[in-house]
Amino acid sequence: MKTVILAFSGGLDTSFCIPHLQKKGYKVITATVHTGGFMKDELQAIKMQSKKLGAIKHYEVDAKKDLYDKFASYIIKANYLKGGVYPACVGPERNVIAEKIVEVAKKEKATAIAHGSTGAGNDQARFDFAFKALMPEVEILTPIRDGGHTRKQEVTVLKKAGINVNPEIKDYSINIGLLGTTIGGKETKGTDKELPDSVFPNVKSINEASNKYISISIKFKKGLPVSLNGKKMDGVSIINKLNTITVSHSFGKDYHIGTTIIGIKGKIGFEAPALKLLIKAHSELEKITLTSKQLFWKNILGNLYGDLIHEGLFLDPLVKNLEAFLDSSNKYATGTVQIKLYKGNLEVQSIKSKYSLLNSNMGIYGEEVGNWSGQDAASFCKLYGMESVNAYLTQNNHD
Repeated sequence: MKTVILAFSGGLDTSFCIPHLQKKGYKVITATVHTGGFMKDELQAIKMQSKKLGAIKHYEVDAKKDLYDKFASYIIKANYLKGGVYPACVGPERNVIAEKIVEVAKKEKATAIAHGSTGAGNDQARFDFAFKALMPEVEILTPIRDGGHTRKQEVTVLKKAGINVNPEIKDYSINIGLLGTTIGGKETKGTDKELPDSVFPNVKSINEASNKYISISIKFKKGLPVSLNGKKMDGVSIINKLNTITVSHSFGKDYHIGTTIIGIKGKIGFEAPALKLLIKAHSELEKITLTSKQLFWKNILGNLYGDLIHEGLFLDPLVKNLEAFLDSSNKYATGTVQIKLYKGNLEVQSIKSKYSLLNSNMGIYGEEVGNWSGQDAASFCKLYGMESVNAYLTQNNHD
């Protein structure tokens, strides 16, 4: 019998995949990649579900550190917010899940990999691309996308296997991970309604937000956070802590509307307070440590990098080129940013860096000159925009 590795979440679709694949003649090994969205009891329940359905082995892989080191760290360095609002929570998760599934497949010498994606979302493209690149010889099986099974049929199959599941279609699909939570539901099928506050699992609504502001100090070294409120912590711990202390202040909730990988428009609700806060703090630090030309290219190349990661193209050679740029441009992004949160609003209180380019010896904006004279300034102003002035006068005179 051939062996297949199934990316397994324990939900209805991936649970259905086990007996379905067995019926097709495969030995099924399940693998759950933990990217921050499971509690210990949930992981244990997933393991028991796999065993009960007849999988011959189950893997549980903790990938939170890889998720931060390989992807989240560069999302922060890039200041990436898709559509100006969404800090790409899901794409990086799927990328690291794909890598870990392939590692299991190679270890088990599997001939096939299966995932439970439908034919309507982004994940199918992310997984298929990664599996083809990382293990080109493997067969990719997609029972849900290819089979056209109804949920009722899936429930019937599982009942025969002794598994009772809720046959009702949930109103909301919620994906929780280290970097944030995304929510889809009946209100996200259009753009004229908002999701109810109750479906956001962590971040409080404005009405429920604390009446007291919170002040947060983040120290960065070469573009990455290294301490929170004076306490040294690793990146994963900083994100977890920020997600905990910011939820009462209604920060990080929003909607993203954009074109999906498969070319249709989509809308999601999300909450990603930690990642969004870190991106905001980091971008403010860069304003005083980078030149205007660096900031210009950071904006363009940072968005390009984030789009590649979000769309699952993390193995494209351009990604490594862009990471080299992001590492180089963050060489002096070292300093401390003090932030205030109050009822969903973020205010930067102070930015301190030994590499700050806001240098009083060079002059004080709007007040006094530095290492130039008033005559130097007058000469500059005389030459400034000369080409534009010439074009304006010439064209208007001819008109």
